[in-house]
Amino acid sequence: MRLKQRLPEGRTLEQVINHYQVEKAIALRLKNSTREERKSLFPHVYAELFQKVPDHPRLRQGEDIEKAYVLSQKKFQWVKYFLDRSTVFVEFGSGDCHFASTVAAKVKAVYAIDIYDQRSPSFKAPDNFQLILTDGFDLDFKENSADVVFSDQLIEHLHPQDAELHFALAKSILRQGGFYILKTPHAFFGPHDVSKFFSDEPEGLHLKEWTFAEIFKMLKKLNFSASFGYWKVLKGVNHRYIQTPELYFVLVERMLGNLPKKAQRLLSKLFLPRHAVVVAVK
Repeated sequence: MRLKQRLPEGRTLEQVINHYQVEKAIALRLKNSTREERKSLFPHVYAELFQKVPDHPRLRQGEDIEKAYVLSQKKFQWVKYFLDRSTVFVEFGSGDCHFASTVAAKVKAVYAIDIYDQRSPSFKAPDNFQLILTDGFDLDFKENSADVVFSDQLIEHLHPQDAELHFALAKSILRQGGFYILKTPHAFFGPHDVSKFFSDEPEGLHLKEWTFAEIFKMLKKLNFSASFGYWKVLKGVNHRYIQTPELYFVLVERMLGNLPKKAQRLLSKLFLPRHAVVVAVK
C-alpha cells in the first residue's frame, strides 16, 4: 500500500495498515446498517477497535497524564468564555473524561456522555461529575436543563442519517439561550482519520467530514436562533478567538469547493481553519 503521508512517530507500517483495515471494515458495517442496527452496533464499535488495534493513539493518549492535561487546557480555551459557577455543562463524546474533569472545577455540574467508558483506572471523578453511557440515540437527560453543550471530534463519527438526530438532541437539552459549541475537522483538509495515509477520502470511522456551510445549514433547519464560526488568532495554550460571520465561511467554501483535492487543501490553508468550530445559540 502506497503511503500518502509520513508514518506517525512510534508506529510501524504494519500497525497503521492494520488500524486502517480494521476501521475500514467497521465503517463499512456502520454505513450499510439501518438506524435500528446502529443502536446495537455503536456501543461496541470502540471496544472492538481498541481490542483489534492495541496500539491505537487514543489508548496511548489516555496513559499519558501530562499530555492529557495539556490537551484539556487547550480545549478549555474554546469554552471558557461561556462558563461560570452556575453553568450546567454537557460534553458529547467525552472519551477519557480528562477534559470534562477540567471543566468540572469551573462550573456547577458536568455530564460526560459517551457510548463507551474510556476512563483510565486512575481517573478520579469530581463530586459534580457524572458519566452517562448511551447507545448514541436514546438519552435519559432532562430537556431545557443544560447551559452549554460541547463536542470535539464527534460529529464526523456520526452516520450521515443520524446527524440531524444528534443536533436536535443537543438543542433539546439546552436551556433557551444556551450554547452548543462544536469542533470538527474541516472536510477540505481531510481525510483526518487513519485513511489519510492511503486515501484522499475518509474511509475509516470518520463517516462524514463536514464543512462550515453544511453545519450552518443543519442548524438553520433545526431553528437554532443564531450561529457563528470561531477563529483562532493566537497559538499556544492561551490562544484567543474571534467570532467570524457565517457568510465568510460559506463564500470561501463555495469558491474552493470544486477545486481538485490537492489545490483545495493548499488554498484552504490560506483562508480556512483546519477545524470547523461553530457556536450555535438555542
